[in-house]
Amino acid sequence: MKLALQSFDGKATGDITLDKDIFGLPIREDILNSMVKYQLAKRRQGSHKTKTRAEVSATGKKAFAQKGTGNARASTLDTPRHRGGGTAHGPVVRDHSITLNKKVRALAMKTALSSKAANKQLIVVKDAVMKTHKTKPMVDALAKMNVKNAVIVTGKEIDANFDRATNNIPCIDVLSIDGANVYDILRRDNLVLTEEAVKALTEKLKG
Repeated sequence: MKLALQSFDGKATGDITLDKDIFGLPIREDILNSMVKYQLAKRRQGSHKTKTRAEVSATGKKAFAQKGTGNARASTLDTPRHRGGGTAHGPVVRDHSITLNKKVRALAMKTALSSKAANKQLIVVKDAVMKTHKTKPMVDALAKMNVKNAVIVTGKEIDANFDRATNNIPCIDVLSIDGANVYDILRRDNLVLTEEAVKALTEKLKG
């Protein structure tokens, strides 16, 4: 499948042929859903923690006499029903990540790319390099391309001027090829790939 190759001034600079096995697959929402769950679960820190009865600082002495005080029977003050006592069934430090087959993860990336191509939300540019780090020229360039909400995947390294120029633009994410992921691709309306990114993704997903 062919797609017009553009530049950040909105002009077409030729055509690029996209691999149908990467950009032309049927949309599998179940695969995309599994991948998004996998990514979001892996991002969770799992560092939330409360102290149990065994961990709070409290004496093990009986609070007061069993009978004669007029109070309800109580043992020690470290029980959950007392102020300063331990928490019952509270959160503990844990790993929230889930497993997902490597082939399924690769298929999810192919499906995400294919969904953008099928919905006419994929734009391929020659490169992602700017002569200046100023934001206004970058805003004007994106406006010419009719891009307001997008993730831009560059090559192996992100151009310093391009990174600074897009840094303050809302709803615009810039990722290197190593940082390209399904969740960020799906959360934005448009996907902008450089020619280098297309080649790198094709080689990675074909292998």
